[in-house]
Amino acid sequence: MTLIDGRAISKAILEAVTADVAPLRAAGTTPTLAIVVPTDDEATAWYVRSIARTAAKAEIVVRQIDLHEATADELTAELDALSADEGVHGIICQTPLPKGVTLDQVGQHIAVAKDVDGANPQSLGRLAAGLPAFAPATAQAVVEILQREQVPLSGTDVVVVGRSNVVGKPAALLLLAENATVTICHSRTRDLATHTRQADVLVAAVGRARMLGAEHVKPGAIVIDVGTNPTEDGQLVGDVDTEAVEPVVSAVTPVPGGVGPVTTALLLRNVVAAARA
Repeated sequence: MTLIDGRAISKAILEAVTADVAPLRAAGTTPTLAIVVPTDDEATAWYVRSIARTAAKAEIVVRQIDLHEATADELTAELDALSADEGVHGIICQTPLPKGVTLDQVGQHIAVAKDVDGANPQSLGRLAAGLPAFAPATAQAVVEILQREQVPLSGTDVVVVGRSNVVGKPAALLLLAENATVTICHSRTRDLATHTRQADVLVAAVGRARMLGAEHVKPGAIVIDVGTNPTEDGQLVGDVDTEAVEPVVSAVTPVPGGVGPVTTALLLRNVVAAARA
């Protein structure tokens, strides 16, 4: 059984990103990511600092906009202004959002060309239609990891557990684009294990700590665990009970150190792609 090293994959991606930034900067373009933080949340603040540190290593500028419990109008006005700012190439809006504000509502105010984390519903629509668009970086990370691990996807049976617009649906669309045969399961799926045990590749993106165990996996399957669930002692665990599935599967991404680092690297790669466009 192999623990897939997301940090090593992230490092390789970031090395390529850094190489791509150099000619852009030499030509007078500094890739710039605007991160809008609409509420005061320590976990969000930690994540933003982490992105900024990684971006600095690749010479990508991060512009952090703290709005401190913004109203819906204040938040959407800021996103509209950033969308019109020629000096900004990528925009993300962090969660949690202010009370009464939805992610779809916010995403509509991020220009598609700068929507480097696929928040605008138009981006998901373009993805579904096979048109150029940025997918959510976490969904991208699922496919990137499988490709870098040289997992053949064409004709492969893949089960995605989770149907969110942030991970489940876009991951399924990206896998379909690789000619995988994709099944989406969710909270209303009857006898979940019957479906997941058919998967050559199982993608867990349901947001429930250690929900999937040995009874849910096919012998030799590859498991991509997208979950990041905090425990009472301050640790993070995935949607998969890693210890339980280890004797059964051929490979699994750990939490932390699996999908997360790859997500950050791909977010920054999208910023550079937007700056180059």
